[in-house]
Amino acid sequence: MRYPLLASLLLCVFSLFGQTPAGSSARFRTMLQSYYEEYLRLNPTIASFKGDYRYNDRLENAGSQAYRNGMTALYTRYLDSLKTYQEQQLEPRDRLSYQIMQYDLNRNREGLQFTTYLTPVSQMSDFRLQFSQMGSGSNVHPFRTVKDYDDFLKRVDGFVAWTDTAIVLMRKGIALNRVQPRVVMEKVQPQIRAMLVDDVTQSLFYLPIKNLPAGVPADDKQRLTTAYTAAIREKILPAYQRLYTFIQDEYLPRCRSTVALGAVPGGKEEYAYLVRSWTTTDLSPDQIHEIGLKEVARVRREMEAIRQQVGFKGDLNAFFQHLFTDPKFLPFRTEEEVVAGYLKIHETMKPHLPKLFNRVPKTAFEIRPIEKYRAAATAAHYFGGTPDGSRPGIFYFPVLDAPKYNYWRMEDLFLHEAIPGHHYQRSLETENPDIIGPQRVGRYGAYVEGWGLYAETLGRELGLYTDPYQLLGRYQGEIHRAIRLVVDTGLHHKGWTREQAIAYSLENEPISEANAVQEVERYIAMPGQALSYKIGELKILEMRQRAEKALGKAFDLRAFHDEVLKDGSMPLQIFEAKMDSWIKSRAAAGKKS
Repeated sequence: MRYPLLASLLLCVFSLFGQTPAGSSARFRTMLQSYYEEYLRLNPTIASFKGDYRYNDRLENAGSQAYRNGMTALYTRYLDSLKTYQEQQLEPRDRLSYQIMQYDLNRNREGLQFTTYLTPVSQMSDFRLQFSQMGSGSNVHPFRTVKDYDDFLKRVDGFVAWTDTAIVLMRKGIALNRVQPRVVMEKVQPQIRAMLVDDVTQSLFYLPIKNLPAGVPADDKQRLTTAYTAAIREKILPAYQRLYTFIQDEYLPRCRSTVALGAVPGGKEEYAYLVRSWTTTDLSPDQIHEIGLKEVARVRREMEAIRQQVGFKGDLNAFFQHLFTDPKFLPFRTEEEVVAGYLKIHETMKPHLPKLFNRVPKTAFEIRPIEKYRAAATAAHYFGGTPDGSRPGIFYFPVLDAPKYNYWRMEDLFLHEAIPGHHYQRSLETENPDIIGPQRVGRYGAYVEGWGLYAETLGRELGLYTDPYQLLGRYQGEIHRAIRLVVDTGLHHKGWTREQAIAYSLENEPISEANAVQEVERYIAMPGQALSYKIGELKILEMRQRAEKALGKAFDLRAFHDEVLKDGSMPLQIFEAKMDSWIKSRAAAGKKS
């Protein structure tokens, strides 16, 4: 009887101090939810992205000192709150949240110390691009009610403030020698110029007026039409014009000819941080560079085997060139035909998905080509939906010239960006009520993009890759991400030139020169981000191989995928420990049975 009595006494002690696992976890979850609420108030655009429209009349000004002070205070305050909990006194799922929160808050607070905010504009990802999508009605801001329309009018003022702040910050960057490479900003100007229309009704921001819901009363239609016309003419277009003129007259002449982040003050330290942040590992740039070189060599051997299989006479680089010139690889004539090609891929794989997944997202899914104004500088990507059905998950892809669109790269791209890649991972995460706090708004690129690249390996199991060229597309996707490890670290750590990086890409993968240029300039604009894909994929594959070896015949691929996805995205270091624990528990259960 001693042990039950002892347990009862301990329970009483824990209860007196509020430290039972259940009580401590309940208080901890309340704290996580409080963090999430505060974060959304400071970041209303992210709230809209999450389908929370309470702050749809606001925009954050992420470059402003007030915003950065607010985020620093938020991270510091909740790091202090975290110290009031003992991880081992929490329930298992909350221990995972504890680890993720601690990692996330420390990483984010560290990131605010760098001067990235002095370069707020690029051709790849800045708020200007996000706002144009938002205002067109194709992004996170809904245009279903009169209130939605009125809310966006208030957001217009936030965009004007962001634009003027961006100009101030770039001027400060000029003074501190923290400026963008010229090749980046030369791509920005055509994007802005496309917004500068003479006829307000031809503006992207006028589309919501053209698409006013039928149920809007006539008086509101007239009022909103007048208000949007004035807002576009008097606020949006002048803001774009100020930004365009500033970049053209002041900023471009002072942009740097170098491309490495390490070439700016503090850039080497910032790049080391970005490498850690995007990969969520402690790998150094040199280690990642070596991993990339080995992976490029390995995948080239796989591609060489396909060249021999199809009987192509010539070396691998000649084979690459053949893929861009033979008409059989270019079957499309219109953008609509490309869309139909992706729809066919989706229908082919549907019957096979239950063999690989028990968990299936409820969020709706759509396939859309990227809008013409941003297609030239924007790669294929996934845009997350909401589980309530108000916004679907969207697979976007650029079609610059349909007759030059290669079919053999479509299957692996769909697997990565759409199903079962980002749409499955991000939708299941959004739909999971157990994922709260920092994890719901965190950025874990290696896990997210690693899952996308891992999804490309599942093509054969999903009824795809049925001819050698489709399989070659998968290897092209893989070598493309391996090349990123080499090129990104080459540019920002080893001092490669833009031309060296383009040449390396062209030598090692089937890619057009235009696409190679676009990709390299993406790495220049977004240091470290491209490292996440391959590092994440290698970790997921490592965990699958570890599970297969440990569990043998008891290994269940659906159960493995469930475990990978069920707790949402997280740092790879925490993911590995979680998967090791799962493997051990499955192995132990197998021995008992």
